[in-house]
Amino acid sequence: MPKTKTISGAKKRFVLTGSGKIKRKQAFKRHILTKKTTKQKRRLTGFSLVAKTDERNVKLMLCMK
Repeated sequence: MPKTKTISGAKKRFVLTGSGKIKRKQAFKRHILTKKTTKQKRRLTGFSLVAKTDERNVKLMLCMK
């Protein structure tokens, strides 16, 4: 059986925490920022965690299972 390859788009987008959770960047912070409020842009800064329902798919893309 050949080794499975990590999806390169996934390894650029997701980071594994020490406790095994997966961090991701917030969406909607790339362009068309003039119509968004400062509060909204500030909330979108930083990382958030991948939802429980998507964790299995992300781990498969990162070849962790």
